[in-house]
Amino acid sequence: MSSPGSPDSAAWWARAARPARPPLPVALMVRAAAGMAVPLTVGLLTHRLDLGVFAGLGAMHATMNDRAEPTRLRAARIGTAVLASAFGMLIGTALQHADADGLVLGVVLTLTAFASGALSATGPRGSAAGMLLLVSAALGSGMPLPQPWWAAAPMMPLGAAFVVLLGLLPGTPKRSAADPRNRALAAAYDALGRTLADLGGPRAAASRQVLTARLNRLQDLLPREGRRDHRRGRMYEAALAATEAATGLLWARRPVPPEVAEVPNLLAAAVRRGGGEVVVPDWRPDTPSRQALDVALRAAADTVAGREVRLGTAPAPPPDPWRLRARLLSRGSVRYGLRVALCIAVGSAVTANYPLSKSYWVPMTIAFVLKPDLGSVFLRAVSRSIGTVLGVAVTAGLLLATTDEWALTAMAAVCVALLPYATAAHYGLNTVVMTPMALILLQLGGQSSAAEFWPRVLDTVLASVIVLLFGYLLWPERPRHRIEPRLVDATTALRAYLDAVVEDATTGAGSAGTAITAEDAIAEDAATGAPATERSTAARTGSAQVWLRRTAYRSLADARQEVQQGLAEPPPTGRLAERWLPATAALERLGGAVAAFAAQIRYGGRVPDPAEVDRVRHALDELTAAAHAHRPPTNQAARPTAPHDPTRSALGPAAEELETLLRHD
Repeated sequence: MSSPGSPDSAAWWARAARPARPPLPVALMVRAAAGMAVPLTVGLLTHRLDLGVFAGLGAMHATMNDRAEPTRLRAARIGTAVLASAFGMLIGTALQHADADGLVLGVVLTLTAFASGALSATGPRGSAAGMLLLVSAALGSGMPLPQPWWAAAPMMPLGAAFVVLLGLLPGTPKRSAADPRNRALAAAYDALGRTLADLGGPRAAASRQVLTARLNRLQDLLPREGRRDHRRGRMYEAALAATEAATGLLWARRPVPPEVAEVPNLLAAAVRRGGGEVVVPDWRPDTPSRQALDVALRAAADTVAGREVRLGTAPAPPPDPWRLRARLLSRGSVRYGLRVALCIAVGSAVTANYPLSKSYWVPMTIAFVLKPDLGSVFLRAVSRSIGTVLGVAVTAGLLLATTDEWALTAMAAVCVALLPYATAAHYGLNTVVMTPMALILLQLGGQSSAAEFWPRVLDTVLASVIVLLFGYLLWPERPRHRIEPRLVDATTALRAYLDAVVEDATTGAGSAGTAITAEDAIAEDAATGAPATERSTAARTGSAQVWLRRTAYRSLADARQEVQQGLAEPPPTGRLAERWLPATAALERLGGAVAAFAAQIRYGGRVPDPAEVDRVRHALDELTAAAHAHRPPTNQAARPTAPHDPTRSALGPAAEELETLLRHD
């Protein structure tokens, strides 16, 4: 662990400023541009630009929530967010139409902010809907009203519906490679191939993190699909089995031959083609983890080719990404609702006594910065201020060139087209793109002029200061409330996964005490009269183990993400994240050790040693207690550098590493 004064600790600002490099989402960008350009063009042609602006605003909010995913998920994501946005717009425009005074406006926006914050804390869909509810209420209270005034709200779903329909055009590719689920499965196999190629090298851990993220993405695209799409569910489960075997090999630092590492890439290509034969080489694996990988790859090849594979698991669906993570009126959601309401109340009090030309810009900025699932509030406040300065400068430059309405329409379309990429790359870049788009829409609505743009910088800085004081520094929220619960979830999930592996071995589901090779599995199928292609995979150890394993890996990924976000913040958050980083890495390696241990039971005939298992359980319980007590470990466990001896239990080194990490000197 680096000391507080080390270069690594001092470089938090560099990590915060570093953008991601996502792939260019061409389809989303084209839909976004058309979704904005068409409503504005219709408004210009019909001389009802006042309505076209609100339809364009709805299209923009749809674009903010558009993803490359199945139509049912995509429509639900966009529809929920835009309906909340339209309801917020109805609240705001009603207040403006009634000429509400500052006190009434502040009270209503504060109550709306509480509902927005409470809704935002319930999960991904609630977060998007809650933010847009407040954003649109603030905008509606100050934007020029159309005629009639109530038409603003219904125009927004119309604009959003057009964006949804653009993804359903007859010309939209229907080939297998265009299916978001097939693309996600192929991307997961690509990442698996990279992980296998990097086994034993310095990039292996980073490759595994990418693989976990790809599987998370695939899982989110398949809610409850297993019961309706048997083949796709089997393909997903086969990919999970191959991933577990690769994770065990990663922990054991055991590389595989290049021709084996190439198999997942061939599987990815076959998935993109819609199926086909993939030949797995005869490489005679010599360790349990390698045997597990061989069986899993052969099962994956069978599923991709369309053959039925006896996986031995119940059709348990993956978690629904739209599930509520917290009840609407739970303690956590009420807490976050109060946090947002406090900031809006302070902002309303300030704007009531401070002459702002566009007072709605302050609550709108607060809503964006306090969205709960976008990472650090501190970084968002700073990025929002810097991004607004740059965005205003860009807008001023554009308007110096022209103020023609057709040219402004084209500019708005270009800005919204950049939004999907900018959002994935960096929050600050998102603000740089969104600010010109918002200002151009206001210009088209007849409200703004170039002279009024620079006060938006002051409004944004004011809102960011309010958030930093009342939503970050003074609010009783500490970094441990974000990082340590994720670690508790990870340790709990890992313990459940380990318990399932041991229980399956004890009850015989994992074939403890009997070494089974790929050839044995095929011979077993033949002896029972089953086709030779019905090969067994690691999933045959029970459906509970499969989904507990997936839950454990996902919890570890969430913990890693929270720690990484903390490292990009200034002290004390960055320092606390740095202190928890060794424990996070140790838990990730433990996940690999448990996967290797499961392979040893299944393919190596190992019988679990109760004392050894209890050592790992005790270490996990101690780490959980340390997280509950806000007490990061003070020691640094040595990372394994040599390949694991397959004759030794995989749990032994894992227990030693955790005990070293938790030792009290």
